[in-house]
Order: sequence, then structure tokens, then C-alpha cells
Amino acid sequence: MGVMEQQVAARPPLIALLGNPNCGKTALFNRLTGARQKVANYAGVTIERKEGSFTAPSGRALRVLDLPGAYSLSAQTPDEAITRDVVAGLRAGEQAPDAVVCVVNATNLRLNLRLVLEIQRLGLPMLLALNMVDVARKRGIEIDTAKLSQELGMPVVETVAIQAGGEQALLEALDRMPLEHPGAPRPLAAIDAVPVEQTQREVRRILDACASYAHDKGNLSEKIDQVVLHPLAGPVILAALMFIIFQAVFSWAEAPMDFITGSVEGIGQWIGGALSEGPLRSLIVDGIIAGVGGVLVFLPQILILFFFILVLEDCGYLPRAAFLLDRMMGGVGLSGRAFIPLLSSFACAIPGVMAARTIQNPRDRLVTIMIAPLMTCSARLPVYALIIAAFIPAREVGVVNLQGLVLFALYALGIVSAMGVAWYMKRRSGGGQHPLLLELPAYHWPHLQTLALGLWERARIFLTRVGTLILTLMVLLWFLSSFPGAPEGATQPPIYYSVAGMLGRALAVIFEPIGFGWQICIALVPGMAAREVAVGALGTVYALSGSGDEMANTLGPLIAGSWSMATALSLLAWYVYAPQCIATLSVVRRETGSARYAWMMAGYMFALAYLASFITYRIALALGGG
Repeated sequence: MGVMEQQVAARPPLIALLGNPNCGKTALFNRLTGARQKVANYAGVTIERKEGSFTAPSGRALRVLDLPGAYSLSAQTPDEAITRDVVAGLRAGEQAPDAVVCVVNATNLRLNLRLVLEIQRLGLPMLLALNMVDVARKRGIEIDTAKLSQELGMPVVETVAIQAGGEQALLEALDRMPLEHPGAPRPLAAIDAVPVEQTQREVRRILDACASYAHDKGNLSEKIDQVVLHPLAGPVILAALMFIIFQAVFSWAEAPMDFITGSVEGIGQWIGGALSEGPLRSLIVDGIIAGVGGVLVFLPQILILFFFILVLEDCGYLPRAAFLLDRMMGGVGLSGRAFIPLLSSFACAIPGVMAARTIQNPRDRLVTIMIAPLMTCSARLPVYALIIAAFIPAREVGVVNLQGLVLFALYALGIVSAMGVAWYMKRRSGGGQHPLLLELPAYHWPHLQTLALGLWERARIFLTRVGTLILTLMVLLWFLSSFPGAPEGATQPPIYYSVAGMLGRALAVIFEPIGFGWQICIALVPGMAAREVAVGALGTVYALSGSGDEMANTLGPLIAGSWSMATALSLLAWYVYAPQCIATLSVVRRETGSARYAWMMAGYMFALAYLASFITYRIALALGGG
């Protein structure tokens, strides 16, 4: 036995979890592994790879791999191609699984069994996990598990992935399963050797033999969908939900934001009073506290936005929204399937770009990637919130908050612009509309644990960025804004004569026609690393531009007194289209396999941003906003 073979034999057996989207596969993976998970990317791609470990009742150590969801091994998307290659042992550097656990939704066997039959042709050891059996029983669906096992020629166990202990039958079955490390890769020709029509006929035969739907009472989801998916009521409900979300971002966040602002002010005053005048005091008070504190205050608004997105995702509404928008998006050359990547982009453009890989048509996938950054990501929210709070009165217009209304309008402008760009790209590239094939999962109450984990993960990512990237950039910006010092007889603040001041004045030549002064130009540069850095940068710049102990945690009043309304509106328009951060452009390059599309994205978004700001600024000046 060779060294490589000995190493493989010494490792615990690897079980691959495989199934359709929305079958409960990932919930079962979490139930099996708990905190014993590691997440990385497959080599060469940005598709997530989740592996964990667990111990069977006998003490047997096992590893489990959560593969991307797939409807068929005849891959139509990059996700399905990864799943196919891993299962067949064809992916370089990736161990082939010793066995496959195929997870199926007991309420939707007709769709799920096609994948089971395809995997069976590869000749791998298999086990079927019949998940959501509790929901199937409530609906009156009767499934003869023993007969299903006989028809498929493999063990079948019942699981309820969302319940504690719902995985026990699976654990016991895996304990009894002989697991040997596979040899050569499995040929994929066996999958395509059987026509799809024949596979579907076999699925119907198995269902007729093993399942009875005579007493199927249907489910509440179908009754709810009669309203939610109604051609008239559905879009109204969707628009109302989006409007409520943006109103809540301002109204719910007011108290925690005031608390954070007061705390930052108190810390700044305490440290400022304890240190003597000099570079160290300026670095800590004007650089770190003013910059980082100016960004940290917007954490409540970001979490509120994510809370609503997670609730809509977890309860099963998002695929319905994709269905509702399919016709409208089809008019600009997109499938309704693009809705979920675009909605993900409201959190961050990076997961939105990555989620586009679920779109089958290559042209639709590319267009979705190119317009995803036009969705207003959470990094823009601190900039919007700062300017809106400083220039838009906090008053009610009828029953709505005016500031929330302006925020809603900015989000809507990004969406409308994305549809316009998609329409233009469709006209240039040709191609018709593709029909939307989408599984609608049953509605269910959001899981509190899932919501809490999702919010904690978003807070952790934001705080990590504040404590690493933003802090580093603020210190660098403070240094560039403080040296060299002002010359003898200087009439301007010291920052005016610094390296950052010179760079800002040089850029102001380009941005002066859209109303941006040299202070704003300084903030735009670090904002290329992460958009929310622009707020911290403005805090540092104005702290160093001010006199005495003026600090950037009073940044709103400072810019309200320094900018015209035309400049404020111009900067809002700029950030609707602001060129993407470097991290997003790098992901676009990886997902498309070409730097060309990353450069195209940066170029067209800069052009749109400049044009929108120029028009906004000139119209505002003409209306007396100067």
C-alpha cells in the first residue's frame, strides 16, 4: 500500500450530503456537526465548501460534506457542476466520498427522486434520508418507507432536521453502513445513458408503489399563495414590505444610534481631557475615535435591514418575490431567478455576485453580475444615513417619515437603474426571455436560532471591518492629513497643507463641476477600499479641519453648516452608482474568469455616478439649493 493510500485509509470516512435546494440538507448538516464545521472555498472558485465531523452512536468517527444543492447531475449551473464532479470523484485535489446520503423532501418526492436515481447509477454506497416526514404526515401524505427502500434498493430512514434528535435514525443507519474508500473515479456516462423521460417514468412508478396522496389536504402555503402570488395583490404586498423595511431602518434605529453617539462623544471627551495637546492626542481623538466612531454608529441600521432580509428568506417568501418579479424582469432580459442574487446584493454585492451562479443561462448570469452592484449594499447605508439626517428634516409626511421616504427613493433609484442597464445589455447582446423554473418551499415561521446566528454573523463582520480595515485606513488617513504641518503664517487649517490636502485639491479639479470640495475628494479615495470608510474619513477630515475640540461624532451638524443642499444631493446621487470596492471587483473577476468585466463594471459605474451627480447638482443649483 502506497503512502497516499495509507493516508486516505487513516482518515475517517467521508459522507456526502446531497439533495435538491430547500430539502433541509443544510439543516441536517448543522444538526449532525454542531460547531464542528469548517468553511472554505473549492479550489479555483468562490463556491463555498462546508465540511464537518461527528461521532456515530458506536463511537465511529465520520466526516460529512455539505454539497451545493442540485436538481440533477446533468449540471446546468456552476453549483451543480461542483456537486457532480465531487460525487463522481473527478475534482482534482478533492477526495471522493465513501458514501452518499441523499436528502429528499417527503412532501415533494416527485421532484426529488430524479436526483436519487441519477446518483444510484454511479454505483456509490447510498442511503436515503426522508426529511420533513412530520410535515408530510400533517398533510395526509402516506409513504411506505419499507416499500420505498425495497424499490430503490437502498436503506431509507426518516428524519426531521429542524427538531432536536431528528437525526438519530440517520446516525444509526450510518453506523450499520459498511464504508470503504472508493477507488477510481465514477464515469458520468452512466448518468446520461438513461433519457430524462425514462427517469421521470421510473419516478412515477416508484411513487405509485410507495406513496398515497388520496388524503393529501394540501397545505396552508397554497392558500396563502392565492393572495401573495395574486397578479394584483402580490406586487402591492411586495412593495409594501419593501417600504416598511426602509421606514423601520430609520425609526427603529434612532434610540440605539443616539446611545452609540453619546458613548463615542463621552469616550472622546474623556480621552481628550486626559491627554496633553500633541500628535498622540490628535491621532486617538481626531483619527481613531472620530473615524471609527463615525462608522460604528450605523450598526443598528445595518442590523435592522439584515433582520428583515433574514426573516423573508427563512419564512420562504423570497422565491415568491422572484416569481412575482419574473414578468417585469423578463421585460429587461432577466429571469426572475436573478431576484435572489440581486436581493443578496442589498447586504453586500459580493454574495450577490456569487449567488448569480445559480442562473442557468450564461448571458443572464453575466448581466446579473454586472448590475448586482447597483443594488444599495449595506456599506452605502452609513453615507446615506449621515447625509439624510443632516439635510432632510425629520418630519412626517402623512403617515410616513420623510427621511425614510428619501432612503426608499434612493434604493428604488438603484433598482430602476439596474433594470435600465440590464435592458441596454439585452439590446446589445440579443437573446430572448427564458422561462422561470423555481421550486416554492412551504411557508414556515422563521427559526429564532437561525435569525440570531445570521445577525451575529453580520455584526461580527461589520465590527471586524471597523476594527481592522477601517481602523487601519483611519490611522493612515490621519497620518496623511497631519503631515507635513502648516507653514508659517498659514491661513488655512493644517490639513489643507498636508499630503491628503494636496491630493484632495488635485482631485477637486475633476469633481468641482459636481459640487465636491477637497474635503469630500479626500474621503472618496479610502472609500474605494470599503464604502462605509468614507464616513469615517469625513469624520477625520473635518475633525482636523475644525478648531478647538470639534469632533467628527458631531459630523452631521458640521457638514450641514459646510455644504450646500446641492452638494449633499449630488453626493447622494454619486453613491447610488459609486464605483465598486476593490473586493467586489476581484470577485467579479473570479466569477467571470476575466478582468475585462471587472474593468467594464468600474468604468460604467463611474460614468453613471459622475453623470447623475452632475445633473443632480445643476438642477439643485437652478432650484436655489446652492
